[in-house]
Amino acid sequence: MCTCTLLLQLHLEHRLGPDVDVLLFFCLKLKVVAIDENLAVIHQNNVQFDSELPEFSTRGGVHVHADGLTVTSPVLMWVKALDLLLDRMKRAGFDFSRVRALSGAGQQHGSVYWKTGAAQTLKNLDPEQNLHQLLQVCDSFSVLNSPVWMDSSSSQQCNVLQTAVGGALRLAEITGSRAYEVCLSSCPPVPLSSCPISLVSSFAASLFLGDYAAVDFSDGSGMNLLDIRSRAWSQICLDATAPHLDRLLGEPQPSTSVLGRISAYFVHRYGFSKSCSVVTFTGDNPASLAGMRLQPGDVAVSLGTSDTVFTWIQQPCPATEGHVFCNPIKWQEYMALLCFKNGSLTRERIRDECAGGSWERFSDALRATPLGNHGNIGFYFDSMEITPPAVGVHLFGTDDTQVPQMEVRALVEGQFLSRRLYAERLGYSIIPGTCVLATGGASSNRDILQVLSDVFNAPVYTIDVSNSTCLGSAYRALHSLVAESGVSFADVVKHAQEPHLAVTPDPRAQQVYDHMLKRYARLEDRVLQKMHP
Repeated sequence: MCTCTLLLQLHLEHRLGPDVDVLLFFCLKLKVVAIDENLAVIHQNNVQFDSELPEFSTRGGVHVHADGLTVTSPVLMWVKALDLLLDRMKRAGFDFSRVRALSGAGQQHGSVYWKTGAAQTLKNLDPEQNLHQLLQVCDSFSVLNSPVWMDSSSSQQCNVLQTAVGGALRLAEITGSRAYEVCLSSCPPVPLSSCPISLVSSFAASLFLGDYAAVDFSDGSGMNLLDIRSRAWSQICLDATAPHLDRLLGEPQPSTSVLGRISAYFVHRYGFSKSCSVVTFTGDNPASLAGMRLQPGDVAVSLGTSDTVFTWIQQPCPATEGHVFCNPIKWQEYMALLCFKNGSLTRERIRDECAGGSWERFSDALRATPLGNHGNIGFYFDSMEITPPAVGVHLFGTDDTQVPQMEVRALVEGQFLSRRLYAERLGYSIIPGTCVLATGGASSNRDILQVLSDVFNAPVYTIDVSNSTCLGSAYRALHSLVAESGVSFADVVKHAQEPHLAVTPDPRAQQVYDHMLKRYARLEDRVLQKMHP
C-alpha cells in the first residue's frame, strides 16, 4: 500500500517502502521526505528555488515589486521545480508504482490564474516532455506571476468587500476572518471574467489530476469567499468581488475527498499506477494541524520569531483578529489560527536588558517570581502587533498603574495570556484532556514552558514539527485509503512518534490565571482605547 502527498510552499514530502507518501511544498524550496510503513522518515531531498532555478531571479522564492506591496512567485518556477524533483526521485530508484493515493498542501492565500482551455492541455500532456515546457508552450496561464501570501497591495478591495457585507465583524462571521489583503477576494490581478482560478494547493492537485482540481473546504476558508458554516461560496462576497466568480472557482469539496485518478502523463513518464488516487490538497496551516495530530481541545503554540497558535475547535466564534478554517481532518468541525508578531525577538530583548543576555538568568527570574507576578502585567509590542493592532510597552501594577519592574515574568505571562485570550475569543476552550503542543526555539526552555502550562492550565508537550506540514498531507493521503471503511484519522497515525511531556501545570494555576485573564482583557482594552481613541 502506497500513498503520496504534494505540498506547494516550503517542502515536498513523500513516503518510501511498503507505503509511500509524497508531499510537495513550495516557497523557498521543494522538499521530499520519505517515511516507511511505520511513519518513520527514511529519505529526504529538495530543490532550492533561488539557487537551483536562478533563471527566475527570485529571492526567498518570490519577487517583491517596486511598490513594495506587490509580492509574487513565478508559476512556471513551481512547475519546473516539480520536474526536477520527480526526475531526481526517478534517478534515485523511487518506485512510483507503489503509490496508491496522492494528496498535498500549498501556501495559503496564493492564487493561480489559468487561461481558458488549459484543462485540455492538462489532459493531453506528452510524457516525453517536461511539464513546465508543455505548459509554457501552450500558454496555459493568464498571469505568469502569482500573488502569494506576502502580497499587501489591495487595501481598497478589502474595504470594498467589508463595506458590501456590513463590516469587518460580519465578514468574519461569514468567512472566518475580516478582509486580509492576501486573500483571493481582495487581490485579483486580472479581470475575473473567464480565467479558471486555483489556489496554490488546488493548482498543484490539478497538475497531478490532469484537470482543474476543486478547492477544499479548509484552504478555501482562507479566501474571504467561503461561508464556513454552509461550506459553499458566499453569494454576497462573490458579488462584491467579481461577477460569476463561482464558475471560475468550481464547487469546493471536503478536504477528505478523492478527486479522481492520477493523470496518464505521470503514469507513463514516472511509472505511477493507473489506480493512484488524487485526494484534495489543502493549505499549509491546515496540513500542519494534521501533521501535529491535534485533537479537539488541544492547542499548538509555535514560539518563533512570530508566535503562532493553532487550535481544533467545534463551535467557532469568528472575530476581527485571527482566522477560523474548516477542519482538514473532520470537515464538519473547525480550526483556528492566530499570529502574533512580537515573539522571540521581544523575549530576546528582555533577556538582554533584564537578564544580562543570559537565558539561564532569564529562567532564574521566572522561577524567582510567583504565579501572577504579584499582579504586575506587561504588554510588549516592540513592533506593530497583528493581534491586537497595538505598539509600545505598557506595564501595569496591582493598582493598574504602570510600573517598570519584574519584567521577565510580566513579559512571558503577558504573551501567553494574550495567546489564550484570543484563542478563547475564536471558540477555543480548555476541556478535560486538553494538551498544549509547544514548538519553535523557545520550546527548549523549560521555565518558559512552565508559564505556558500554568496559563493554559494544561500539560505542555514538545514535538518535532520540522516536517509537520508535509507529514500532515502524507497522513491525509494515507487516511483516504481507509476512510470509507470507517477507520479514523487518529487510528491511521497512532504509530507516529509521540510528543514528549515537558511540564504540567501548578495546582494553583487555574485560580490565578482565570482571574488574571479577565484583568488582562480589561487592561488591553485600555491600551487600545488610548492608541485608537
